[in-house]
Amino acid sequence: MSQHPIEALLRPPVELWSTLVAFATATIAMLAPWALMMPPGVAYGAGAVLMVIGMIRGRQAWRVLRYQRNMRRLPTYKVRARNIPLSRCKLFLGRGFRWSQKHTQRLRDTIRPEVQQYVQPGTLYQWARRKEVAWESVPILRRFAHLLRVRAWWNPLAPLPDVGGKPALHAVEPDEQDVWMDIGERVGHTLVLGTTRVGKTRLAELLITQDIRRGDVVIVFDPKGDAGLLRRVYAEAKRAGRAQDFYLFHLGFPEVSARYNAIGNFSRITEVATRIANQLPSEGNSAAFKEFAWRFVNIIARALVALGRRPDYQQVRRYINDIEPLFMEYARVHLDAHSAEDWKDQVDELTNAISERNLPAALRGRNREAIALMRHLQAQDLYDPVLDGLVSAFKYDKTYFDKIVSSVGPLMEISPN
Repeated sequence: MSQHPIEALLRPPVELWSTLVAFATATIAMLAPWALMMPPGVAYGAGAVLMVIGMIRGRQAWRVLRYQRNMRRLPTYKVRARNIPLSRCKLFLGRGFRWSQKHTQRLRDTIRPEVQQYVQPGTLYQWARRKEVAWESVPILRRFAHLLRVRAWWNPLAPLPDVGGKPALHAVEPDEQDVWMDIGERVGHTLVLGTTRVGKTRLAELLITQDIRRGDVVIVFDPKGDAGLLRRVYAEAKRAGRAQDFYLFHLGFPEVSARYNAIGNFSRITEVATRIANQLPSEGNSAAFKEFAWRFVNIIARALVALGRRPDYQQVRRYINDIEPLFMEYARVHLDAHSAEDWKDQVDELTNAISERNLPAALRGRNREAIALMRHLQAQDLYDPVLDGLVSAFKYDKTYFDKIVSSVGPLMEISPN
């Protein structure tokens, strides 16, 4: 039957009749050869042949019956997490089959009106679903309603699996096999399409599980915020002994979220100031202030990088409020590398000689040591662009700092640090 180009599986299993006749005749031939007017030797040979024919026809009947059963009661495929196969060169995708023209024809056959009795659940199934609701509140019958909902081999009226989609898409091929993909193909893109509750997330969990156990770096973006997927990823990381490498990033839960440093990686140092200043308004009179804020943040970023520290929002916010510590730290490092060995004594002398009344208005109230460092550096014949920027920022009037803090400060507060 399977050798013919045209097949019909949504029909009565007529092979059962020939199977029954073959087995019955074989039984008579072996037990009562005289009833068929055959010698015993001939009867035994005929019975053996009939048994083979009966088994062949029975196998064909079973194929039809299994195909129709899967149309109405799609088998559930489950695999425990610890039993998911793992390979270093292959990726397990689950069970399935390669779609061909044969499956397209089988799927088209399922929409014909005359075969709906083989595709749709029968009358008893619909009765069981109605009684589940009707008997739910009845004291005695509620137990029977519960039994009707149990998915077990002994319950022919069990409900369909709690998955979406169309069962016929899998039922058109009863002989599904394990599907593997070569690891080398992961460099390409993979598109998974399907309606709600057909297993897209379960497939993602299957792939993530294998990648975690293989020791790969796994990054999961989940726009839906599926808590079940999050728990599964963490459970697999813990099961693989990689819980310490698990990081969660979620803006809605900052107390447990990993921190993302949006200005920590760059190809040019000016990108740090650009990313921060671009979030400020640039219309009208705000354009000039935006440029001023960009220059001030760029000075801080360059100094941090020169000191071997990675810029982040917390440091930028700190030095916008008070740039003196950064200036003094960088000045000491610079003088240690380029100035005379007694520079500290010279700075101490300048510090003791400072009079508050003789200071310019912009420097009054500032740290005296910072002022002494500035004067000492100005007396040196050394050029350093980072230091020049820090000195110029240090000499700004306090009102400039207030303007930056009032505008850029709140931006730093709401940004991740």
